[in-house]
Amino acid sequence: MKTTTLWAVTALCIGMAPGAFAATPAEVLSTYANIAEAKYTDSFITARTLQAAVEALIAAPSQETLDTAKAAWIDARVPYQQTEVYRFGNAIVDEWEGKVNAWPLDEGLIDYVDSSYGGPSDENPLNVANVIANPSLEISGSMIDASRITPDFLSEILHEADEVEANVATGYHAVEFLLWGQDLNGTGPGAGNRPFTDYVQGEGCTGGNCDRRAEYLKAATDLLVSDLEYMAAQWAEGGKARATVTADDNAGLTAILTGMGSLSYGEQAGERMRLGLMLNDPEEEHDCFSDNTHNSHYYDGQGIQNVYLGSYTRIDGTEVSGASLSDLVIAVDSDLDAEMKAKLDTTMAALGALKSAADNGFAYDQMLARGDAEGESLIMAGINGLVDQTRSIERVVKALGLDGVSVEGSDSLDNPSAVFE
Repeated sequence: MKTTTLWAVTALCIGMAPGAFAATPAEVLSTYANIAEAKYTDSFITARTLQAAVEALIAAPSQETLDTAKAAWIDARVPYQQTEVYRFGNAIVDEWEGKVNAWPLDEGLIDYVDSSYGGPSDENPLNVANVIANPSLEISGSMIDASRITPDFLSEILHEADEVEANVATGYHAVEFLLWGQDLNGTGPGAGNRPFTDYVQGEGCTGGNCDRRAEYLKAATDLLVSDLEYMAAQWAEGGKARATVTADDNAGLTAILTGMGSLSYGEQAGERMRLGLMLNDPEEEHDCFSDNTHNSHYYDGQGIQNVYLGSYTRIDGTEVSGASLSDLVIAVDSDLDAEMKAKLDTTMAALGALKSAADNGFAYDQMLARGDAEGESLIMAGINGLVDQTRSIERVVKALGLDGVSVEGSDSLDNPSAVFE
């Protein structure tokens, strides 16, 4: 049974004229689902463009086709990162997300790595399994036939093999590694620099096993496309995700605010930004092979903002918009709505400054260097904005009288000493 709330009565109690209430929760949830459908559809469309670029690279390896595939990967991240605000409040997304955006990954599972990478560890015996070089490998005591690298093999056998989360075999970051290779520059300038000759078939192949590397790249990209197509369908009319979030007004609003708060605080401010800065470790970058982390942070922030405002600009320039969470908040506490909008603007200004610096040559991994005051200032401004806006999100939860919103935390913010234990 669909839960209803006396929002119209609330509006009258605070002095609004009958009929002046800007939106109902049901309308807000409809907008939320419409934006999700648009974002995942855009993610699917841009992944299809990436797929075509990968196929062109495999068919005719050159610096040009490799660069085109890299550019397509970066473009594909723009709409996808804006979907992450849907993750924490929606079980269907959270259970699926690890297929497409899991990180960090032990790249030695997939392909050759530098000798400094080390060898198998107690935590991960498959740390340097290098499936591209090995048509069979041992997983959990059993020999596995890896002679054909297919989407099913990657998703059902290799991904999180031995139940180790770092054994990421699928998704954006597996494709990123196969396009860029390792970034061996530490906190110095430069991203990964995989040569296009790693995909040359026959004479001229570098890195060995170029045929299997191409097979892996194609399988991982094809799987990414199909996974995104699946999620776009879940938010379309008749889809499970849309049906779930719109079935109950209070539960739906709880999902929205859980996603906003958890991404803003524990995930982005904590795990993706504060932790790496505390450790001065470029391995904690979200997009560590491509040096695209600044864009991932920026578009994560934008995803939070456009859910609150009920507006998303699609990759073709059209806008998807409607009744918003802001409309509900302004009806019960206009000052709080103004505060929330101002905090979101402040965060986006900080993330925009970080993005601008990186776009102009000061890469995110350089910002992480110990003693780099400018880099620390840029990153901390983003972290502080995200933490501060989370406090306003928590006030929105109270103003709307919602129960069940649980914001994910992070040791880097809540118990910093534990990071070094």
